[in-house]
Amino acid sequence: MITLRSTQLKEIFAQARQATPFECCGLIGGAKDRATSIHPLRNVANNPQIAYEAAPEELFAAQRQMRERGEQLLAIYHSHPRSTEPAPSESDVRLAYYPAAIYLIIGLGGAKPIMRGFRISERDKTWQQVEYAVADE
Repeated sequence: MITLRSTQLKEIFAQARQATPFECCGLIGGAKDRATSIHPLRNVANNPQIAYEAAPEELFAAQRQMRERGEQLLAIYHSHPRSTEPAPSESDVRLAYYPAAIYLIIGLGGAKPIMRGFRISERDKTWQQVEYAVADE
């Protein structure tokens, strides 16, 4: 389980809303399951309305910044702009290359954004829902 600050959650939701109708994406860095940095990334997927692919140069820069700060990759997030019940898609499972990370998916199809966390096994093609926490500043 990871813990996000409420301001971080608001930042992620704002990015997801701004990207609509396209999917947004980004990384969350931190230590000991506590998020300390949010790294919004540009979605360069061929069909960004139904898929995400982080811009490689931004992905590598974010990973380098996390290493320099002594952070680990805690989570990868992206949005499903029309979903009211966010869950990993077939391509999300197929492209889950970071098994240690939690995958956070934001559904924007309802009145309020909903975010759910998942552990995804690319090798086994399976996923299971996991909890995350939100702490006040």
